[in-house]
Amino acid sequence: MKSALHYLDRYGSSRENLRRVLERKVMRVAHELDLDPADFNDIIASTVERCVRSGLVDDRLFAEARIASERRKGRSARRINAVLQAKGVESELAEHLMAEEEGGDLAAACIAARKRRFGPWRRGEADADRQRKEIAALCRQGFSFGIARKVVEADDTERLLEESSPDD
Repeated sequence: MKSALHYLDRYGSSRENLRRVLERKVMRVAHELDLDPADFNDIIASTVERCVRSGLVDDRLFAEARIASERRKGRSARRINAVLQAKGVESELAEHLMAEEEGGDLAAACIAARKRRFGPWRRGEADADRQRKEIAALCRQGFSFGIARKVVEADDTERLLEESSPDD
């Protein structure tokens, strides 16, 4: 329990991620002491359940916070889903929360383009080759070709930001 509390004090976590963290810790310690890590599975499960019951671990709150954080960084829905899956959030919950989310990929693509000075945020003029490279970079980040092209080929940042705002 002490290890779980120490981890949760430093990081947010899903139920599955906390279980993995505790399993890795038990594996390291058990290996050093020549013990069988499987003997500790019940203790790990009860510790995780205790953290869930006490409210220290909540998959929904963790996923909502992670989605908001990733969107502020300009991340695509595909990339966010991959991050949530890696952290052990159930795919149904992740899909439900992504559907509820405001803003979407266009707003995130605008953030990513602004950070990398693509599209209307670039300095100087862009030839067709540079635009293709910018579109490809946004596509590699998980944005659809249509969204990447719309952002890179936009002339007016204000109009693009208006289209991407969730108020419309």
